[in-house]
Amino acid sequence: MLKLEHFVILCVSLFMGGCSATNQLTMGAVEPARVSIPNEVTKIGIINRSIPSEGNKTIDKLDQILSLEGLRLDKEGANAAVTGLYDELTRDDRFESVALLESTELERKGLGVFPAALNWETVGAICEANDVEVLFSLELYDTDTQIDYATAMVEIPNNLGIKASVPGHKVTLNTLIKSGWRIYDPLTKSILDEWLTNDRVTSHGQGINPVRAVEAVIGRKEAVMQQSTYGGNNYASSIRPRSKRIAREYFVKGTDNFVTAKRRAQTGDWDGAAQLWTKDLDHPKAKVAGRANYNMAISNEINGNLEKAMDLASKSYSDYNNKVALRYLNQLRNRLAEKEELHRQLSR
Repeated sequence: MLKLEHFVILCVSLFMGGCSATNQLTMGAVEPARVSIPNEVTKIGIINRSIPSEGNKTIDKLDQILSLEGLRLDKEGANAAVTGLYDELTRDDRFESVALLESTELERKGLGVFPAALNWETVGAICEANDVEVLFSLELYDTDTQIDYATAMVEIPNNLGIKASVPGHKVTLNTLIKSGWRIYDPLTKSILDEWLTNDRVTSHGQGINPVRAVEAVIGRKEAVMQQSTYGGNNYASSIRPRSKRIAREYFVKGTDNFVTAKRRAQTGDWDGAAQLWTKDLDHPKAKVAGRANYNMAISNEINGNLEKAMDLASKSYSDYNNKVALRYLNQLRNRLAEKEELHRQLSR
């Protein structure tokens, strides 16, 4: 006799594995760049306006003994961010040249907020003197380290080289990295982008007293440099279109055509699946017709025909009350807007 708990498990398994009316697919798409740089721009200049803030060097007396990196962390981190930006921009074939420019007279102490933007006379003079067309600027860079202590048993080697557990301290260093960027276009006298990021690096150490615990933290500087370089890389990538994967649901139940189409879709034969879905576009049952129109919208999106996909998704909802199609229609509108923006970016 089938026990009750076994019966429940069987029903749940059937529901999860065999009762779903849809399957999921993923497809590739390209989204437009977050920041649009005019296509005619081929020469880029980069300046670093940030210098270390004096405030975050007096957070705690123990900050002075975070090895030798403490007093130089902001300056070196800013240089790492600018270098990361430079390295990534030089990989972009659209630019003939990318130049790191000296900007000592433009530096501003880091206060954790954007400084006033450069005036256009200054921007124009910099670009003309260095033969560049658009100016990328690291406007601010600050690191702020918070130190947390806890008493605990720690292991230290004794005179014989054997580790022994003694009362001591554990320390956690949380370093907040704040960086801000602007992109100046002197031709149109417009700031193409203003972007602020906050990243965090966490380090741990232990010792017989708080000072020793802080001294035991290793790799903090390297982690901050690595994160800052990545931040520069990432900012450079914001001017390029990006590939992405998008998920869609399609119906696999309705008529025998859906069952066969499911197998064709699973083998990658989406055109073959579409041939079967087409047969049910005018099915006498509204539910089936709605699913067929929806699936044909998916098929057209796969083939890049977003306008036709929108027509079919709209019909699936308006004529057959397929509520899934309404959500899908909004996704298609977003994709079409992205496609149009991408076209504008590539044709500028």
